[in-house]
Amino acid sequence: MGAGWELGAAAGRSLLLCAALLVAGCALGLRLGRGRAAADRGVLAWLCYDALVHFALEGPFVYLSFVGNIADSEGLIASLWKEYGKADARWLHFDPTIVSLEILTVVLDGSLALVLIYAIVKEKYYRHFLQITLCVCELYGGWMTFFPDWLMGSPNLNTDSWLYFGVYLVFFNSVWVLIPGLLLCQSWVELKKMYYKGTSSGKKFQ
Repeated sequence: MGAGWELGAAAGRSLLLCAALLVAGCALGLRLGRGRAAADRGVLAWLCYDALVHFALEGPFVYLSFVGNIADSEGLIASLWKEYGKADARWLHFDPTIVSLEILTVVLDGSLALVLIYAIVKEKYYRHFLQITLCVCELYGGWMTFFPDWLMGSPNLNTDSWLYFGVYLVFFNSVWVLIPGLLLCQSWVELKKMYYKGTSSGKKFQ
């Protein structure tokens, strides 16, 4: 019972921290999107959450990986990654592929998310260029995180537990596949509208 309670407490703290970031991201995004269309408010909420995850969770992971490793680190953020490490052991120790991807994620994806928030709020012409770039980066990160391990038979993944496999690996990571995929579709539709609008406007002056 003691071990089970410790597992539940660790998982509970990690999930609570993720939920707190989600609430903060949504609140900030909805505030920034006041007076805008519902779709843009939803995108802003996601981007704020996305940026918070990159900087508040993955940033410290990169730092801790360089000064030591997650398994030997202490603190709230370290405990979250230790819990996730029960699902994917590569996050507990210095894995060059994971750390390289996380550096790219924090520096590039986090920065793109912030600039994209600005572009949406200020209605900049480069909004969808940034949105497509960010989404492709997110999808690439997900692919390179898991596909190499799958090719080797998933030796580092814990697929025996519904919590570790179903929630940590499948649910949390699929969010960063589903939402970028939906945003790519949104950009496709909006760029198509702008193209046809520009084409029809040009014909009027011919």
